[in-house]
Amino acid sequence: MNWKLIEDKAWCSLEQQFEWVREMNTVQQDIRYHAEGSVAEHTRMVLEALQQSSAYHSLSTLEKELIWTSALLHDVEKRSTSVDEGEGRVSAKRHARKGEYTVRTILYRDCPAPFHIREQIASLVRYHGLPVWLMEKPDSVKKLCEASLRVDTSLLKMLADADIRGRICEDKNELLEALELFEIFCREQDCWKKPREFATDYARFHYFHTEDSYIDYVPHEQFKCEVTMLSGLPGMGKDYYIQSAGIDVPVVSLDVIRRKHKLSPTDKSANGGVVQTAKEEARTYLRKGQDFVWNATNITRQMRTQLIDLFVDYGAKVKIVYLEQPYHIWRQQNKSREYALPESVLDKMLDKLEVPQLAEAHEVVYHVV
Repeated sequence: MNWKLIEDKAWCSLEQQFEWVREMNTVQQDIRYHAEGSVAEHTRMVLEALQQSSAYHSLSTLEKELIWTSALLHDVEKRSTSVDEGEGRVSAKRHARKGEYTVRTILYRDCPAPFHIREQIASLVRYHGLPVWLMEKPDSVKKLCEASLRVDTSLLKMLADADIRGRICEDKNELLEALELFEIFCREQDCWKKPREFATDYARFHYFHTEDSYIDYVPHEQFKCEVTMLSGLPGMGKDYYIQSAGIDVPVVSLDVIRRKHKLSPTDKSANGGVVQTAKEEARTYLRKGQDFVWNATNITRQMRTQLIDLFVDYGAKVKIVYLEQPYHIWRQQNKSREYALPESVLDKMLDKLEVPQLAEAHEVVYHVV
């Protein structure tokens, strides 16, 4: 595979091509940690540091493009999160998390990248600060293992290294020492250059969903039923998937409930009642130990977690099936639907999309065209 974000990587070319690169020039940073100045100046220095790294030159062509794009985008959402606190102090809380969403949108809509490449870049942006701050976080082992399910930890360290070298600050040596501790910690937890492995899918689920759980504990599997949770933006073909996959179990559908009661999908005031009706229907199947499909968008982790907690309380195994079509096909399919949604609504939903991750359920399947 030979994907590239852009052929000409000169900074002037990047500024001409991308508005979000131009905006970096106007975003100032905290002088204690970024005496070099704006996000644009920092990003240029990060890209230079990355390309001067011997580790970078040992990568494959695709890996180089992947981490270069991650470096270019790693601080893209400082533009929306930076707060001037006076006397040269600037905070940009949650810029990495918001950056993940922006990267996903850019690499899905504007500069299409293959799904697995896009999600790797989005994950690198999301976790680019983790190697430095990991040991200061509560439950550091769990946070590291979850990150390893999404991103190559060696690439994460490489990005963090360039992020540190591409700045002017007094604590650079301490930050670089933290990176070496990060690699040692990854090796100790058996997730250096690979995902942390678990004995079973249930063992993985139990670890991430149980407080103070033992990482190598293998729980006994005795499920009463299986719930298939569909996840995907409206118009991605969830109904078609159910039909074509030959799924012969009951389907709890929020859209069907809305149509039955003549409610618009854009009517937010009706959403609570629709969800409660769907949950009562689901509880009927859960009490019987009946397999079923939960058919709704489920595009945020918070939405999915609330439902998964409900299903698991009844002893269900949960499988998430994420569906995605290319951007132009998705838009066409929405227009041809009987109940098409406004383009503005789809844009807002795309900006909030969180692709399901392995730590969320017993099984996660990506049905991506």
